[in-house]
Amino acid sequence: MQPEKFLRSVQLFQSLSADDGERLAASLKRRSLKKGEALFRKGDEGTSLYIVKSGSVKIVLPSNMGDEVAAAILSEGDCFGEMSLLDGMPRSADVVALEPSELLALKQTDFLGFLKGNEAAIQAILSYLSLRLRKTDDLLEDAYFLNISTRLARRLVELSEKYGRQDEEGDPAQIDLRLTQRDLASIVGATRESINKELRVLREKGLVDTDGNTLRILNPERLRKRAHL
Repeated sequence: MQPEKFLRSVQLFQSLSADDGERLAASLKRRSLKKGEALFRKGDEGTSLYIVKSGSVKIVLPSNMGDEVAAAILSEGDCFGEMSLLDGMPRSADVVALEPSELLALKQTDFLGFLKGNEAAIQAILSYLSLRLRKTDDLLEDAYFLNISTRLARRLVELSEKYGRQDEEGDPAQIDLRLTQRDLASIVGATRESINKELRVLREKGLVDTDGNTLRILNPERLRKRAHL
């Protein structure tokens, strides 16, 4: 897909005209990440907005104790890094590649120029930021009021809905991400040992199957019930 067509397929940039799309696409810079490579760290200066062109990254909130919580997993067409461009503050989280990924970077001057006088674009980014805030609120609510079993089930349901892939023979959905138990722990907000225990329970109940870092949902309906959804 040509850069300008891909750009206009991204929710944030759907209001672009063909001419504006070509102009903005010409200013995009490609950035490739290896699995596990950090794009930037919390506290770094923010000078670009990023769009995931392929692969996936996680937005990580680190602690001084070495623990982390994955606030979001982003894949093709998702944007991130806009907060630092708008408020001029340092990066508020780490961004780490979950798999080999290709990103498109848009410099601050080009991004702000895109917003200037573009009411549709301003509305789009407000909606995007609002959605991101609501998801963060949901994570906080889950962390306070739900136990680890329910939180893990919810995250697995969400991951299967976004990344689930069935083969042509209709086998159970496989989550199309190579997530380690540490990755799952950071998404759920738990320890790796707790996730190991909970996955064992889910396997024994016939809800999931695991093979290395590959996870397959065997019974989506029962998993949703366990997630209280």
